[in-house]
Amino acid sequence: MERRSALKNMGMVFGYAVATPTLLGLVQSCKDKPPYAEWVPSYFDKDKGYAIAQMVDVILPKTDTPSATEVNVHVFIDEFANSVLPKEQQGFMKMLMDKFMSKALTGSGKESLADIEGVDFEPLLTTYLKKRSDEEEEAHEEAIGDYMEAIMKGESAELDDDIACFAFAGNVRNMATWAYKSSEYVGEEVLAYLPVPGEYIACGDLDELTQGRAWSL
Repeated sequence: MERRSALKNMGMVFGYAVATPTLLGLVQSCKDKPPYAEWVPSYFDKDKGYAIAQMVDVILPKTDTPSATEVNVHVFIDEFANSVLPKEQQGFMKMLMDKFMSKALTGSGKESLADIEGVDFEPLLTTYLKKRSDEEEEAHEEAIGDYMEAIMKGESAELDDDIACFAFAGNVRNMATWAYKSSEYVGEEVLAYLPVPGEYIACGDLDELTQGRAWSL
């Protein structure tokens, strides 16, 4: 039972809690960033890297703060997949991505991911980032557990396209948000930042202490 739970969890997330300080350094600056259309990823194919960059900018667009790509979130996700994920999770991520990007191409009517635009991801993200019922989430987790268990046994397995798309969209959103909040600019300029801890106020009002902002980690 414990093994099955571990397999299910491995399928639901990409294991991003173990990123190194060096890897986090990729999202420390939004200066001197080459246009991501010309970016050559380390792990993803170039067209898939471009699509990921478009996708994270839909999730975290530019407002009065930088967009995801302006703080190199797309580069972080690519390098994380390349240098941190175990082989079996790399394979799982690739399978999820292929299914998600296939739906993006079908919905947009475009033949290549190199032609994809952020607007092409909006309907997909609206669908696959929506809140599911507890019953749906449980069924999806069970299906992913079955899939991962079969793969670990060396057996052939197939995961439903919609379940794969829910998993991929959720993982990209979570990784993008985590990388974005870990960037130097967002940590120091957007979140509440105190480089040298001072007075500890256990029960202070958040609006008064930080103007309602979360603390930078």
